[in-house]
Amino acid sequence: MSLLGTPLLVVLAGFAVAIPVATVLLWSRVRGPSALRGAARLTMLLAGQLATVALAAALANNYGQFYSSWSDLLGSSAPPPKVASYGASSGAQHSERTRTAVSRPLGPPTGTMRVVGSSDWSSRSEWAVRGRVMEVRITGRLSGLGVSGYVYLPPQYFTAAGAHRRFPAVEVMTGYPGSALNLVSRMDYPGKALDQVRAHRAQPMIYVMFSPTVARPRDTECTNVPGGPQTEMFLAAELPSAVAHAVRVRPGPWGAVGDSTGGYCAAKLAMHHPNVFAGAVSLSGYYYARSDITTGDLWGGSRANRDYNDLEWLLAHRPAPMTSLFVTISKGETHRDGYADTMRFLHLVKPPLHVTALIEMMGGHNYGTWDREIPPALAWLSDRLASGVVRRVHVPTSGSAALQAGAPPRTPRSRAAR
Repeated sequence: MSLLGTPLLVVLAGFAVAIPVATVLLWSRVRGPSALRGAARLTMLLAGQLATVALAAALANNYGQFYSSWSDLLGSSAPPPKVASYGASSGAQHSERTRTAVSRPLGPPTGTMRVVGSSDWSSRSEWAVRGRVMEVRITGRLSGLGVSGYVYLPPQYFTAAGAHRRFPAVEVMTGYPGSALNLVSRMDYPGKALDQVRAHRAQPMIYVMFSPTVARPRDTECTNVPGGPQTEMFLAAELPSAVAHAVRVRPGPWGAVGDSTGGYCAAKLAMHHPNVFAGAVSLSGYYYARSDITTGDLWGGSRANRDYNDLEWLLAHRPAPMTSLFVTISKGETHRDGYADTMRFLHLVKPPLHVTALIEMMGGHNYGTWDREIPPALAWLSDRLASGVVRRVHVPTSGSAALQAGAPPRTPRSRAAR
């Protein structure tokens, strides 16, 4: 019987109803010594509770598809994923990016970063060996938005040889609602990044880890909401500016990575701002303009705003941006945001956008699956940031009208609806 689907739910629902009914009918009929009667009655009560908990867990898993199969739930070895490329070749794109490259000036700060503590991830004596995780508060000056999170500085940041070295930087985002602490304690981005550097698969990078839910409890989907939170401006301009003025960030492109809603945000930042983000990683993310009870009206009733935030619509109706994405998904993720949506997005990809897709044969919307995907994703992202260059285009600041309003580029719109 499949872990997902109606048959398992029907069976568990049957047990959840039958066991309490049987408990009531058999309660006074239990015979034997008092200790035996007490043990039998306790067993019936526990069985009823277990059946109810199992049904609740199955319902939650059926909704979120955190585990797509029994093998996934039990942690069995997953078959190797399939990797495919879409759109432009990475070599051609890298050549074009290098040919038109220019270092981006730091400019005046549009945000501030304040260190509020130091994580126990490493002690001071270990900073030059393992790196440091700082607890920070980042605030945008124009948007007024702020987020608490963590910044990982690699060990090379603290060595004598690296005393004046600047490092590429990456935004790391949770899903919704998400906890930044999970990025350090459960997903262990600092540890995985360190392992990749020690294995010579990635360069040392600065990781800024946070939840993109900057207007709790509302899920803004990293959007500039008309008359509301200007989340995209904060993430694309103010946060990078704040971090770059606080620690030694290398001038040039940033990277972004996230899971679920954070994956959508990472992909959107790279596609909307290819002059700021050279590459982004979407772990089990989605690619359409989502709207539900947690988001409210994100578009101000504007179809143009909705389309601008729909990455599938953009690829179908607008020129593709010159940036790179690394997307992952499992075939077991059969919900609306899962495998079908990712494949629909991939089949829309066209040059100069380059997308590397990692398709898991087994897995789900869970930490176990992402644990396998993060190391190759960080190695891929390191390669995209290796050149330290950006295209010769205008760099948006927090004063940019496009960033503030979330407005789409001024090109003719197709009448076609998605």
